[in-house]
Amino acid sequence: MIRTDLTNILVTGGAGFVGSAIAEKLASNPQNFVVVVDNLLTGSMNKVPKSEHNNVKFIKCDVNNFADISGVFFAYRFEYVWHYAALVGVKRTLENPVLVLKDIEGINNILSLSKNTGVKRVFFSSSSEVYGEPVEFPQNEETTPLNSRLPYAIVKNVGEAYLRSFKREYGLDYTIFRFFNTYGPKQSKDFVISKFISRAMANKDITIYGDGSQTRTFCYIEDNVDACLAAFYDNKYINDVVNVGGADELPIVDLAKLIIKVTNSKSNIVHHEALEEGDMTRRQPDTEKMKKLLKRDPITLEEGIKRIIENPKYIL
Repeated sequence: MIRTDLTNILVTGGAGFVGSAIAEKLASNPQNFVVVVDNLLTGSMNKVPKSEHNNVKFIKCDVNNFADISGVFFAYRFEYVWHYAALVGVKRTLENPVLVLKDIEGINNILSLSKNTGVKRVFFSSSSEVYGEPVEFPQNEETTPLNSRLPYAIVKNVGEAYLRSFKREYGLDYTIFRFFNTYGPKQSKDFVISKFISRAMANKDITIYGDGSQTRTFCYIEDNVDACLAAFYDNKYINDVVNVGGADELPIVDLAKLIIKVTNSKSNIVHHEALEEGDMTRRQPDTEKMKKLLKRDPITLEEGIKRIIENPKYIL
């Protein structure tokens, strides 16, 4: 049913970690009506937000199936779309490369339906993986080459090209967010911080691939969501790309040590052979655009880890 008194917003992948967080914050505004779709392949109904304003509708739906997702578009006539549905996780995407490529169909479906039903702007979750093995630090949205050959990164890069093409040909506005290692409560345990915390709290060995010198930056989920929503509400970075991540590089072995310290764990760090692909040596985003959106200091990594441990939604 079309809600003419509210702003109708679609969040795809809204039963996933970041998608559910965006949907929850959007639904906290009683002027929004948020439709969450997810095929629940990797998402969970436990993450779908429940709103005191009765303005969230969940529909089990596969965006890669045009017949499935088109009915949702024609029923609700969305003004804005947050396309966050995707197969994610380094190990999962390396093991299922053909399934990853299916997400291109979903991108085409979302954009085709958006331009045909009056959507004003599409927000797209891209990834730091599009940069591949970087040759420039910090990694700037405009100047750093996009050189990854992994299927997941290629799909995200193709998705960005789709958005630019639909803007050029049909006038459909967009904003691209390139996410760098977002973490927080409700994240599944096959991502590095959640995995390390889970094992540390159980005093189990923490496994690191290679010597642990590979670096990453980490962005707490609240920083991610607040920055992205500022782009939405303040009409910033229309037809542009924004890195969304932390600015401080940290070797993975030091991350493990920090988590052991914060959790007061007896875990040992165990090294395994390095991954053959998909484990880039460095990550460091240029976060100047994100800082302008956030308008506050980001949450420190140690504080973020403490919040996860203290959060009642965090289940080992």
